[in-house]
Amino acid sequence: MKVLETKDLKKYYGNGDIQVKALDGINLSIEKGEFAAIVGTSGSGKSTLLHMLGGLDYATSGTVTVSGKKIFELSENDLTIFRRRQIGFIFQSYNLVPILNIYENIVLPLELDGRKIDTAFVDDIVHTLGIESKLYNLPTQLSGGQQQRVAIARALVTKPSIILADEPTGNLDSKTTQEVLGLLKLTGKQFSQTIVMITHNEALSQLCDRVIHIEDGKIIDDRSPRNTLPKTLSPEESRQGGASNEK
Repeated sequence: MKVLETKDLKKYYGNGDIQVKALDGINLSIEKGEFAAIVGTSGSGKSTLLHMLGGLDYATSGTVTVSGKKIFELSENDLTIFRRRQIGFIFQSYNLVPILNIYENIVLPLELDGRKIDTAFVDDIVHTLGIESKLYNLPTQLSGGQQQRVAIARALVTKPSIILADEPTGNLDSKTTQEVLGLLKLTGKQFSQTIVMITHNEALSQLCDRVIHIEDGKIIDDRSPRNTLPKTLSPEESRQGGASNEK
Protein backbone atom coordinates (compact mmCIF):
# COMPACT_ATOMS: atom_id res chain seq x y z
CA MET A 1 0.00 0.00 0.00
CA LYS A 2 1.34 3.41 -0.97
CA VAL A 3 1.76 5.86 1.91
CA LEU A 4 3.58 8.54 -0.08
CA GLU A 5 3.41 9.49 -3.75
CA THR A 6 4.57 12.38 -5.91
CA LYS A 7 3.42 13.15 -9.43
CA ASP A 8 5.40 15.42 -11.77
CA LEU A 9 6.75 17.31 -8.76
CA LYS A 10 8.63 20.49 -9.69
CA LYS A 11 10.33 23.23 -7.69
CA TYR A 12 11.82 26.08 -9.71
CA TYR A 13 13.58 29.19 -8.49
CA GLY A 14 13.98 32.33 -10.61
CA ASN A 15 13.10 32.85 -14.25
CA GLY A 16 14.67 32.81 -17.70
CA ASP A 17 18.41 32.21 -17.94
CA ILE A 18 18.85 32.26 -14.17
CA GLN A 19 16.11 29.74 -13.44
CA VAL A 20 17.18 26.86 -11.19
CA LYS A 21 15.25 23.61 -11.44
CA ALA A 22 15.73 22.17 -7.96
CA LEU A 23 13.18 19.46 -8.72
CA ASP A 24 12.24 18.76 -12.31
CA GLY A 25 9.37 16.31 -12.61
CA ILE A 26 9.75 13.81 -9.75
CA ASN A 27 7.47 10.77 -9.90
CA LEU A 28 7.89 8.59 -6.84
CA SER A 29 5.89 6.24 -4.64
CA ILE A 30 6.86 4.76 -1.28
CA GLU A 31 5.16 1.65 0.07
CA LYS A 32 4.11 1.11 3.67
CA GLY A 33 6.97 -0.29 5.74
CA GLU A 34 9.75 0.59 3.27
CA PHE A 35 13.07 2.03 4.42
CA ALA A 36 14.15 4.07 1.40
CA ALA A 37 17.30 6.13 0.96
CA ILE A 38 17.36 9.15 -1.34
CA VAL A 39 20.95 9.66 -2.44
CA GLY A 40 22.56 12.54 -4.29
CA THR A 41 25.45 14.96 -4.25
CA SER A 42 25.23 18.40 -2.69
CA GLY A 43 22.83 20.50 -4.77
CA SER A 44 21.17 17.48 -6.39
CA GLY A 45 17.76 18.38 -4.95
CA LYS A 46 17.46 15.66 -2.33
CA SER A 47 16.88 18.01 0.62
CA THR A 48 14.41 20.05 -1.44
CA LEU A 49 12.58 16.81 -2.17
CA LEU A 50 12.48 15.94 1.53
CA HIS A 51 10.98 19.35 2.33
CA MET A 52 8.31 18.78 -0.32
CA LEU A 53 7.50 15.30 0.99
CA GLY A 54 7.07 16.69 4.48
CA GLY A 55 5.04 19.72 3.48
CA LEU A 56 7.73 22.10 4.73
CA ASP A 57 7.72 23.95 1.41
CA TYR A 58 5.35 24.30 -1.54
CA ALA A 59 5.99 23.02 -5.04
CA THR A 60 5.97 25.07 -8.23
CA SER A 61 3.72 22.36 -9.67
CA GLY A 62 2.82 18.72 -9.17
CA THR A 63 1.39 16.86 -6.21
CA VAL A 64 2.52 15.13 -3.01
CA THR A 65 0.09 12.63 -1.50
CA VAL A 66 0.63 11.35 2.05
CA SER A 67 -1.73 8.71 3.45
CA GLY A 68 -4.26 9.57 0.77
CA LYS A 69 -4.14 13.35 1.31
CA LYS A 70 -2.86 15.78 -1.33
CA ILE A 71 -1.00 17.97 1.12
CA PHE A 72 -0.65 21.07 -1.08
CA GLU A 73 -4.44 21.31 -1.24
CA LEU A 74 -4.71 21.69 2.55
CA SER A 75 -4.96 25.08 4.24
CA GLU A 76 -1.86 26.21 6.12
CA ASN A 77 -3.47 25.38 9.46
CA ASP A 78 -4.74 21.99 8.31
CA LEU A 79 -1.33 21.19 6.81
CA THR A 80 0.37 22.02 10.12
CA ILE A 81 -1.96 19.68 11.98
CA PHE A 82 -1.67 16.94 9.36
CA ARG A 83 2.11 17.18 9.33
CA ARG A 84 2.28 17.00 13.13
CA ARG A 85 0.11 13.87 13.21
CA GLN A 86 1.20 11.99 10.10
CA ILE A 87 4.86 12.86 9.52
CA GLY A 88 7.80 12.46 11.89
CA PHE A 89 10.98 14.44 11.20
CA ILE A 90 14.54 13.56 12.21
CA PHE A 91 17.09 16.28 11.48
CA GLN A 92 20.86 16.24 11.44
CA SER A 93 20.94 18.99 14.08
CA TYR A 94 18.50 17.11 16.40
CA ASN A 95 16.40 20.28 17.02
CA LEU A 96 15.81 19.46 20.69
CA VAL A 97 14.48 22.21 22.98
CA PRO A 98 17.40 22.96 25.34
CA ILE A 99 15.29 24.04 28.34
CA LEU A 100 13.14 20.90 28.30
CA ASN A 101 14.29 17.57 29.69
CA ILE A 102 14.41 14.48 27.50
CA TYR A 103 10.95 13.21 28.40
CA GLU A 104 9.45 16.65 27.76
CA ASN A 105 11.19 16.82 24.38
CA ILE A 106 9.84 13.42 23.39
CA VAL A 107 6.20 14.12 24.26
CA LEU A 108 6.23 17.74 23.03
CA PRO A 109 4.47 16.96 19.69
CA LEU A 110 1.62 15.29 21.59
CA GLU A 111 1.26 18.22 23.97
CA LEU A 112 1.27 20.73 21.12
CA ASP A 113 -1.54 18.74 19.54
CA GLY A 114 -3.51 18.45 22.78
CA ARG A 115 -3.37 14.67 22.63
CA LYS A 116 -3.26 12.22 25.51
CA ILE A 117 0.15 10.70 26.13
CA ASP A 118 0.22 6.92 25.63
CA THR A 119 2.65 6.22 28.45
CA ALA A 120 2.98 2.52 27.59
CA PHE A 121 3.93 3.40 24.02
CA VAL A 122 6.42 6.05 25.18
CA ASP A 123 7.95 3.53 27.59
CA ASP A 124 8.26 1.02 24.74
CA ILE A 125 10.02 3.56 22.52
CA VAL A 126 12.51 4.77 25.12
CA HIS A 127 13.27 1.17 26.13
CA THR A 128 13.90 0.19 22.50
CA LEU A 129 16.18 3.20 22.05
CA GLY A 130 17.97 2.63 25.37
CA ILE A 131 17.38 6.11 26.80
CA GLU A 132 15.14 5.29 29.78
CA SER A 133 17.87 6.39 32.22
CA LYS A 134 18.20 9.80 30.53
CA LEU A 135 14.59 11.01 30.64
CA TYR A 136 15.18 13.74 33.21
CA ASN A 137 18.46 15.00 31.78
CA LEU A 138 18.70 18.11 29.62
CA PRO A 139 19.82 17.69 25.98
CA THR A 140 23.20 19.32 26.73
CA GLN A 141 23.95 16.49 29.16
CA LEU A 142 23.72 13.88 26.42
CA SER A 143 26.15 12.81 23.72
CA GLY A 144 25.38 13.40 20.05
CA GLY A 145 24.29 9.80 19.59
CA GLN A 146 22.00 9.98 22.61
CA GLN A 147 20.47 13.23 21.38
CA GLN A 148 19.76 11.62 18.03
CA ARG A 149 18.02 8.74 19.83
CA VAL A 150 15.81 11.32 21.54
CA ALA A 151 15.05 12.90 18.16
CA ILE A 152 14.05 9.47 16.84
CA ALA A 153 11.80 8.89 19.86
CA ARG A 154 10.13 12.29 19.33
CA ALA A 155 9.52 11.42 15.67
CA LEU A 156 7.92 8.08 16.63
CA VAL A 157 5.74 9.21 19.52
CA THR A 158 2.84 10.52 17.40
CA LYS A 159 2.68 7.18 15.52
CA PRO A 160 3.11 8.88 12.12
CA SER A 161 2.62 7.19 8.78
CA ILE A 162 6.07 8.19 7.60
CA ILE A 163 9.42 9.21 9.09
CA LEU A 164 11.58 11.66 7.11
CA ALA A 165 15.23 11.72 8.14
CA ASP A 166 17.60 14.38 6.78
CA GLU A 167 21.22 13.16 7.07
CA PRO A 168 20.42 11.72 10.52
CA THR A 169 23.97 10.44 11.10
CA GLY A 170 25.82 13.41 9.59
CA ASN A 171 27.21 14.65 12.91
CA LEU A 172 27.98 11.23 14.37
CA ASP A 173 31.11 9.10 14.54
CA SER A 174 31.33 5.73 12.78
CA LYS A 175 30.30 3.60 15.77
CA THR A 176 27.31 5.80 16.60
CA THR A 177 26.35 5.93 12.93
CA GLN A 178 26.10 2.13 12.96
CA GLU A 179 23.98 2.22 16.11
CA VAL A 180 21.57 4.91 14.86
CA LEU A 181 21.04 3.22 11.48
CA GLY A 182 20.44 -0.06 13.25
CA LEU A 183 17.93 1.60 15.55
CA LEU A 184 16.09 3.20 12.64
CA LYS A 185 15.74 -0.19 10.98
CA LEU A 186 14.64 -1.76 14.27
CA THR A 187 12.06 0.90 15.13
CA GLY A 188 10.80 0.94 11.55
CA LYS A 189 9.98 -2.76 11.84
CA GLN A 190 8.79 -2.71 15.45
CA PHE A 191 6.51 0.33 15.14
CA SER A 192 5.46 -0.21 11.49
CA GLN A 193 7.06 3.03 10.30
CA THR A 194 7.82 3.91 6.70
CA ILE A 195 11.19 5.69 6.60
CA VAL A 196 12.69 7.93 3.93
CA MET A 197 16.29 8.92 4.64
CA ILE A 198 18.25 11.59 2.79
CA THR A 199 21.99 10.93 2.49
CA HIS A 200 24.93 11.46 0.20
CA ASN A 201 26.66 8.37 1.61
CA GLU A 202 26.45 5.40 -0.75
CA ALA A 203 27.61 2.96 1.93
CA LEU A 204 24.80 4.00 4.28
CA SER A 205 22.24 3.72 1.52
CA GLN A 206 23.11 0.06 0.98
CA LEU A 207 21.66 -0.69 4.43
CA CYS A 208 18.20 0.38 3.21
CA ASP A 209 15.52 -1.60 1.40
CA ARG A 210 15.58 0.75 -1.57
CA VAL A 211 17.98 3.34 -2.99
CA ILE A 212 16.73 6.28 -5.06
CA HIS A 213 19.41 8.35 -6.80
CA ILE A 214 18.64 11.97 -7.64
CA GLU A 215 20.79 14.39 -9.64
CA ASP A 216 19.93 17.80 -11.12
CA GLY A 217 16.41 17.53 -9.73
CA LYS A 218 15.63 14.23 -11.48
CA ILE A 219 15.52 10.60 -10.39
CA ILE A 220 18.26 8.81 -12.31
CA ASP A 221 18.08 5.41 -10.61
CA ASP A 222 15.65 3.58 -8.33
CA ARG A 223 16.49 0.08 -7.14
CA SER A 224 16.94 -2.32 -4.25
CA PRO A 225 20.54 -3.01 -3.21
CA ARG A 226 21.81 -6.37 -4.44
CA ASN A 227 22.95 -7.25 -0.96
CA THR A 228 20.39 -6.21 1.62
CA LEU A 229 22.19 -7.93 4.49
CA PRO A 230 23.66 -5.55 7.11
CA LYS A 231 27.24 -4.57 6.40
CA THR A 232 29.81 -2.89 8.61
CA LEU A 233 30.92 0.56 7.51
CA SER A 234 34.59 1.40 7.62
CA PRO A 235 35.56 4.59 9.50
CA GLU A 236 36.23 6.24 6.12
CA GLU A 237 32.76 5.32 4.80
CA SER A 238 31.09 6.67 7.93
CA ARG A 239 33.04 9.91 7.71
CA GLN A 240 31.73 10.31 4.17
CA GLY A 241 28.28 10.52 5.71
CA GLY A 242 29.30 13.69 7.54
CA ALA A 243 27.51 17.03 7.55
CA SER A 244 26.12 18.23 4.25
CA ASN A 245 25.72 21.91 3.49
CA GLU A 246 22.70 21.33 1.27
CA LYS A 247 19.37 22.52 2.66
